[in-house]
Amino acid sequence: MINPATGSVLTSVPGMGLEETDAAIERAHKAFESWRTVAPGDRARLLRRFAAVVDAHLDELADLEVRNSGHTIGNAKWEAGNVRDVLDYYAGAPERLSGRQIPVAGGIDITVHEPLGVVGVIVPWNFPMPIAGWGFVPALAAGNTVVLKPAELTPLTALLLGELALEAGLPEGVFTVVPGKGSVVGQRFVTHPAVRKVCFTGSTDVGKAIMAGAADQVKRVTLELGGKSANIVFADADLEKAAASTPSSVFDNAGQDCCARSRLLIQDSVYDEFLALLEPAVRAFRVEDPSRPTAEMGPLISAAQRRSVSAYVDDADVAFRGTSPDGPGWWFSPTVLLARSTDDRHWREEVFGPVLSVLPFRDEQDAVRLANDTEYGLSGSLWTRDVGRALRVSRAVETGALSVNSHSSVRYWTPFGGMKQSGLGRELGPDALLSFTDVKNVFIATED
Repeated sequence: MINPATGSVLTSVPGMGLEETDAAIERAHKAFESWRTVAPGDRARLLRRFAAVVDAHLDELADLEVRNSGHTIGNAKWEAGNVRDVLDYYAGAPERLSGRQIPVAGGIDITVHEPLGVVGVIVPWNFPMPIAGWGFVPALAAGNTVVLKPAELTPLTALLLGELALEAGLPEGVFTVVPGKGSVVGQRFVTHPAVRKVCFTGSTDVGKAIMAGAADQVKRVTLELGGKSANIVFADADLEKAAASTPSSVFDNAGQDCCARSRLLIQDSVYDEFLALLEPAVRAFRVEDPSRPTAEMGPLISAAQRRSVSAYVDDADVAFRGTSPDGPGWWFSPTVLLARSTDDRHWREEVFGPVLSVLPFRDEQDAVRLANDTEYGLSGSLWTRDVGRALRVSRAVETGALSVNSHSSVRYWTPFGGMKQSGLGRELGPDALLSFTDVKNVFIATED
């Protein structure tokens, strides 16, 4: 493992092979038989205890994420806290996992929610802690067992969470972290018959391959994939507020965020004015040692990622850039590019770095057309003082989550997920829990 802010080696983690992965899945399969029968109140207490143990180790988890992932300390503390909060939220679920009574003739008809079995969770490197929690917590709450594969670049916090689960009293085999290559561990989640669902967050291409592989066993999937979200600024918006908030909407986590508002659409009548307001905000965005409390952005995750991001900027029309440290580490300055057309590669493709593409639009219809002109549909924002327009555009933009006059995408008590090729299914909120269950219908005859 390498610290992306310095390029120095942190530690090494051995990857699991096929035999070890199979053994972990078998342990989870065996543990499922007893875990599913744990009384709802007892399962809830274990999850609350897990949340309390995570809370007691927040600083340790955050420090580990800063060093392994290059996240700013402020972000890393939020991310560790999010795992705790998701655990607390779904600790209320086991005792509320209710079915229905449906009126029928000749008896009583009821439905119950049965857990699926073993759930495989495949986590990316950009948000190792929160995305892990969004998968494993509701799965456990619904009575499933979990095997979790962290990203090869960022396994350290997941491994610690696995230890904390045991410390909290979760039985052996209920939650297991299996580090290793996606082509070995992740692929085995797809092909092993005991794994009944796969949750994957990552690239759209890999998500498609997982979905295709899961079809062989009619295995359930939840997929959270790529994004190329739009930030739409209308002329009647609070331009100063919108400009001040734009840098964090795309440069947070060095732009390595599927929800990044990486396409900025500005109404043509205020295009120049808005760019003039945006430039000082971009130049003031603090890119520095992520362990500093003042840091707003850290480095990219790897040298390979920096090369990939650079390739989008080399031949583009750069409007202005921020600053970043010199020296070791995989730093990249926040960059604003002017799109010549919607065919520009930086406008169409997910850069996954601190790069913002800008294009003007004429009117409401043009804004919706441009926003929807993408294979993705994960998140987005729009800025206007017109409530009617806010509602019309919110309904018209093809995206799973959209914020008006803000850049909020994720709350653990509301559903999150994408449309089109940004994914399948929903995480978080009340919607996620039932996706880890099967509905069973039971008819009880009351007539002789």
